[in-house]
Amino acid sequence: MSDAPPPSAVFAPEQRYFNRELSWLAFNRRVLEEACNEAHPLLERLRFLSISASNLDEFFMVRVAGLKTHQALGIEERSADGLTPGQQLSEIAIVAAALVASQYEVWETLREALAEAGIEVIGEEPLDAAAETWLDRHFREQIFPVLTPQAIDPAHPFPFIANLGLTLIFELKKGKVTVSELVLAPPTVPRFIRIPGEPARFIPLESLIRRKTDYLFPKYTVVRGGAFRILRDSDIEVEEEAEDLVRFFQTAIKRRRRGRVVRLELEPDLPKSLDRGIKDGLHAAQAIIAEAPGLLGLADLSLLVEEDRPDLKFPPFDPRFPERILEHGGDSFAAIREKDILAHHPYESFEAVVEFIKQAAADPDVVAIKQTLYRAGKQSAILRALIDAAEAGKSVTAVVELKARFEEEQNLMWASALERAGVQVVYGFIDWKTHAKVSMVVRRENKGFRTYCHFGTGNYHPVTARIYTDLSYFTADPSIGRDAAKLFNYITGYLEPTSLKQLVISPQKMRDELLRLIDSEIAAAKDGRPAAVWAKMNSLVDPQIIDKMYEASNAGVPIDLVVRGICCLRPGVPEMSRNISVKSIVGRFLEHSRMWCFANGHELPHPDAKVYISSADWMPRNFDRRIEYMLPITNKTVHAQLLDQVMVANLIDNQQSWRLNPDGSYQRLQPKPDQIFNLHDYFMSNPSLSGRGQALKKGRRVPKLRFQRGR
Repeated sequence: MSDAPPPSAVFAPEQRYFNRELSWLAFNRRVLEEACNEAHPLLERLRFLSISASNLDEFFMVRVAGLKTHQALGIEERSADGLTPGQQLSEIAIVAAALVASQYEVWETLREALAEAGIEVIGEEPLDAAAETWLDRHFREQIFPVLTPQAIDPAHPFPFIANLGLTLIFELKKGKVTVSELVLAPPTVPRFIRIPGEPARFIPLESLIRRKTDYLFPKYTVVRGGAFRILRDSDIEVEEEAEDLVRFFQTAIKRRRRGRVVRLELEPDLPKSLDRGIKDGLHAAQAIIAEAPGLLGLADLSLLVEEDRPDLKFPPFDPRFPERILEHGGDSFAAIREKDILAHHPYESFEAVVEFIKQAAADPDVVAIKQTLYRAGKQSAILRALIDAAEAGKSVTAVVELKARFEEEQNLMWASALERAGVQVVYGFIDWKTHAKVSMVVRRENKGFRTYCHFGTGNYHPVTARIYTDLSYFTADPSIGRDAAKLFNYITGYLEPTSLKQLVISPQKMRDELLRLIDSEIAAAKDGRPAAVWAKMNSLVDPQIIDKMYEASNAGVPIDLVVRGICCLRPGVPEMSRNISVKSIVGRFLEHSRMWCFANGHELPHPDAKVYISSADWMPRNFDRRIEYMLPITNKTVHAQLLDQVMVANLIDNQQSWRLNPDGSYQRLQPKPDQIFNLHDYFMSNPSLSGRGQALKKGRRVPKLRFQRGR
């Protein structure tokens, strides 16, 4: 076995790796499948459909836009699986078209089901007199004043249309005069307008405008018309010579709004004469042209989910506050001093993290706070706490990542507010993103200064923390505190750390450390000792890591991976990856946590196994172009919670899980009725991880979870 050639010498690239872009489309197909899952409430199914549509929009605005740029520049760099940009675009076009067709099929199914449940989406059909009267008044008073029809002729050039903009085009006639008019749907007007009364009836804005063309275009007759929607290139490439990162992004955000059109979506049966005028006016000759079979912009269906129908949504879930902190009267520092704490979001409230920062801001003994901020959202209690701390005279440092995609403008606003309050704002590296999620609080105590740290696998974002599964680790371990301080000094002062005791960071050594850990499992297997790798992440793309896992598989190391999204590793192939299993979990919550477990000579799970949490996925960007961390968990209680509970629960879930097959297809697991295990239900209904001891005192026992490979 040890003399076998490596897979890279036997298998061609297209045999070793799945294409990254096609794997992402496969993930979005799994999201769409949840819209078909009759076990979910109806409005939740609609939410999954809107998420699938929104995901696909972003995919075109970023990934497809990048490939088209490479194609236009003649860059023939091949993907890991050996495809040129042009070849990838051809494959994407086929798969994406099928996905869009499925989205519209699902929408028609859900539309009928919603109507039966008392939520109707109106098209062109006539309405009762009361509804027509209300719509007429609403249009005249609330919509007409903000509409600006624009003629298209030599005196009126084609107007600018914003990204994701929905626009109507009409050909009008008055006598012998024919004119073309554009009407841009104003972004300040809701896409779906609710007609008063029951059942709940919604009419799309474009349908209402069509109903009122006689008022909008008096004395003209509508000859023909239609609607279209555009997606623009929305990626921002940071220039290495940028002298002022803030000014660069202020300019780049404005420039992005005018990015070239990547995709043009047209209503069905739009007349060719109008079609040509749209393409010419948008300079969209190179754009992907798609005829939508129905309602444009399915992502906007998320607005219908806001309808007050709790019977059509998931039952409300209230996160638990970590009991160990409550046992100390809410004093986070006292609780952390006693013992390291693990919080598992969203089952345990993100308020534990917010309170940690708020207490630090209010505590007179706290002298310094350092914080990374990648995505913080619009309503951030953490940022307000940092502002309060700075205004109270504490030393506060915030590493604000301006390169967080689609959050750049929001982060610029927060950075300005923080600076005005006296926070030392740092933007990190020009060509690397700071993606690590770390907070550090220095507190004056009896025996000198003590450092308290929070390490998260997810963002400091109060909204996403309610729907993303993530891990929060609180510790006052001195060696970890010193490592965290060196990490911040690296980001703020480019002082590369040389003697980290526990943290491993990228782009320094993370890939090398992972390769070393897998090599250790290979050595154990060859020596006849127990070996295994269990890992959970969002994406697996890095060819070096994938090839090393193939090597481990051939050495007899069993590898079980939970990869929610992109997975370029091809599992279950004889002589390459027979011992590797990959699954994806898609359900009520978005799986977002990253944790990695290595047997270390023992049968998993075991107290001496090596367990890590991290901010990173296994992708080249995370290893080479981002500041990330991986942290070994040595505290016995937290180690057991992560390995025996969180990791095993992910591995044994069989109700929300999809198995990745060697051919790249995904197959939903079909458990027997008496063997169903739902990961999300389990953690919603069982005692919090950080409060298990208290729960046992109350007579509530946490079920023992067991993972049996191959089941």
